[in-house]
Amino acid sequence: MNRNPINYSQFRAQQKTFNSKNGRISYIDKGKGDVILLLHGVPTSSWLYRHMIDDLSQKHRVIAPDMLGFGASDSPKGYEIYSQEQHATRLLALMEELKINSWTHVTHDAGGLWTWELVKKNPNKISKLVLLNTIIYDEGFDPPVRFKPGIIAKAVMWSYKNGFTTKAMLKGLFKSGLTENTLNKIDIEGYKKPLLEGKTKAMYYFFTQTCNDLPNYKEVLSKLNIPVLVIWGKTDSFLKWPPQKEQVISDLKIQEKNIHIIDAKHFIQEEQPEHINALILDFI
Repeated sequence: MNRNPINYSQFRAQQKTFNSKNGRISYIDKGKGDVILLLHGVPTSSWLYRHMIDDLSQKHRVIAPDMLGFGASDSPKGYEIYSQEQHATRLLALMEELKINSWTHVTHDAGGLWTWELVKKNPNKISKLVLLNTIIYDEGFDPPVRFKPGIIAKAVMWSYKNGFTTKAMLKGLFKSGLTENTLNKIDIEGYKKPLLEGKTKAMYYFFTQTCNDLPNYKEVLSKLNIPVLVIWGKTDSFLKWPPQKEQVISDLKIQEKNIHIIDAKHFIQEEQPEHINALILDFI
């Protein structure tokens, strides 16, 4: 598979829009057949999956949204609208608008929280689940930063818009989140532009609320009875598999053959997209 050389402007030009009750959501809709939903986390967007979408869409219909407050989607005023419950409600609304009743669900990072809330609201939508270094239990959760709500956190989020701080933040994020940071200017542009556009309110909610009081979804996970695939970067310092693996395997009833710990850190879609795609397609 040749990695997609597309730039961010071209990527955005491919996106469609859905008008949720809170604002416009941009999303990729590509291919035909059984549906795969690719869900990003914080502070990324569907751009994270740019090296995976084309290959997956050769055999499947791929939906890759920018959640509200991220990527090319709107970033309306307020903070509670970025709660995991609200994100899940909008995601279900998007899939209903697209007349998609069930799908293979791929989730990364904070997308796990939005996924568990979606399952709480409607447990019958996800037919197969793929976990890519995503938030599950507190034992494996070690975010790079936590803030108390208030003026300091808001000032930090504001600073991410000014260019210099934006660049420094992303450099630090990828230094910690990649085994080797080989991202070029085209790669970085897709992560930087939304921040320069001021899309930090959803980040503020995550780092001041969610990170300080992670919900416990054990009951939700224990009730799931669908095939689950785990693909996890073994040296991820943000989301760690070993401290929570026994609990996750037990609660989600994961078969050993469906657990793949790969040589990567947190942003495994940047490091090993070909390997991840092969595992997902084989699983489906």
